[in-house]
Amino acid sequence: MATLIRRQNGPRPSPDAMTLGEHLAELRRRLAVSLAGFSVATVVTYIVYPQVLTFLKHPYCAALHVGNLNPKCALVIQGPLDGFAIRLNVAAYGGLVLASPIILYELWKFVTPGLKANERRYAVPFVVATVGLFLLGAFVAYLTFPHALNFLFSASGPGVRPLISPQKYLGLIMALMAIFGLTFEFPVALVGLELAGAVTPAKLAKWRRIAILVIVVVAAVITPSSDPFSMLAMALPMVLFYEASIVLGKLIKR
Repeated sequence: MATLIRRQNGPRPSPDAMTLGEHLAELRRRLAVSLAGFSVATVVTYIVYPQVLTFLKHPYCAALHVGNLNPKCALVIQGPLDGFAIRLNVAAYGGLVLASPIILYELWKFVTPGLKANERRYAVPFVVATVGLFLLGAFVAYLTFPHALNFLFSASGPGVRPLISPQKYLGLIMALMAIFGLTFEFPVALVGLELAGAVTPAKLAKWRRIAILVIVVVAAVITPSSDPFSMLAMALPMVLFYEASIVLGKLIKR
């Protein structure tokens, strides 16, 4: 007992000196802090839900305005519980986004003691690049979505007016932003493989044509809205990221 008290109050032991129970206790503490941050962020998002809804509805309103379909751009619920359910879903998604810095920080603090000095040097840029590229991908999806909606609405033909529920619309735009954010992590994965020695810049350059074909096919398959605007908005940055990974790999190798 005295040993445990000294370890809790004293400096943190090295990973090699920690027992399995201490590792699990450390993990539990990091998970508790992450869960608390997520809970607070979810409550904040729930409170500012009207502003979040206005932000997410902007692509929908812009598409309707371009097509002269409905200037009020209202979303329609079909049940008394639908509005509350969609507010909870949006609050959960928003809470996860807002709490992501806390979650990544706690993950970083848990993993850092087991890394070597040179690995820690690369870890910080990787964490920053991961968050930045995810937000960039979500923003690109948000900017592209009005054009995607306009294309989808016009495909239904003249005289057809959309009457969309918030569940379907918000589910689509949040899924699109999440998928764009995840696919924009592509260069992080490539550079990580280069650092690990799994691939080399020369091999990536050799595989360029096949990689571009695969990127276009993957973008066409995983795009939730299945429209050409979103597909191109996803494929073109990934091709540029592929080329940038080759250049960055050469610089790191030097």
